[in-house]
Amino acid sequence: MRYCFGVDVGGTTVKIGLFQTDGTIVDKWEIKTRREDSGSAVLPDIAESLKEKLAGHQIERDDVEGVGIGVPAPVNAEGIVRNSANIGWGYKEVKREMQELTGLSVEVGNDANVAALGEMWLGAGKGQKDLIMVTLGTGVGGGVIVDGRPIVGSGGAGGEIGHLCVNYEEEDRCGCGNRGCLEQYASATGIARLARIRLAKNDDDCALRKVSLEEVSAKTVFDALKEGDKVAEEIAEEFGAYLGHAMANLAAVTDPAVIVIGGGVSKAGEILLGYIEKNYQERAFFANKHTKFLLAELGNDAGICGAAKLVIDKAKR
Repeated sequence: MRYCFGVDVGGTTVKIGLFQTDGTIVDKWEIKTRREDSGSAVLPDIAESLKEKLAGHQIERDDVEGVGIGVPAPVNAEGIVRNSANIGWGYKEVKREMQELTGLSVEVGNDANVAALGEMWLGAGKGQKDLIMVTLGTGVGGGVIVDGRPIVGSGGAGGEIGHLCVNYEEEDRCGCGNRGCLEQYASATGIARLARIRLAKNDDDCALRKVSLEEVSAKTVFDALKEGDKVAEEIAEEFGAYLGHAMANLAAVTDPAVIVIGGGVSKAGEILLGYIEKNYQERAFFANKHTKFLLAELGNDAGICGAAKLVIDKAKR
């Protein structure tokens, strides 16, 4: 039996899975992400945890295919991170350092790309090789899979869907410094922003006024939508237009079979997909109208699954 590890490095915790190379999860656990001292302890902590699990499961290192790691930063094909926002790293040779720490083969990818790979392998996109995954959380993350492999790019920033410009008239700046990014309209914070702008225009009576402007969230918008609230419907339509049109543009480049929607906002369920897909179909190139929209299935396990798949795919090449 052959094994591999899938590691998903987050700003608060590191999620880790021990897999058989057929995709069976043997064990999964978390350790704390120690970000102090520029995140110098993150990789050694992971390496130590892997060694402990191998001993606990009585698995020999020779039976391990390798370690896949998803990191919250652009990372190039050589496994090098040049900067990261959430874990304190500046320039970091992640692949080389982990190989030295573990004595195992290591593959590294951006966390959103890796999550997309996980959904393609074991989740909503199972059986497909061409897929876009959009993660709607505090920001908008994304991964683009073409012919079974993530688009990485020369600097490791391939698939940064959240920073597609979708509004050239926007005056407020995105967290990245640009204006009009998809993240400003389709993330959880972006949807709440759209709601506050809409509610400030007039004082019409609606379900969203049960809470203060400061308390309006993506969840309150979609909860109100499910109650049939007309103002919530307007906000959902605006959100769907930004995201659906952006996906139509991206589909013209990659021609995906499936677009998977994940992240906290996706917990709104199927009602969410209707607004995105309708606007997608309005703008999609005729040859891309076959694309299906699905909700992500793996939740927090997408990252560890995709990271393990990086190793499995490398072993096959």
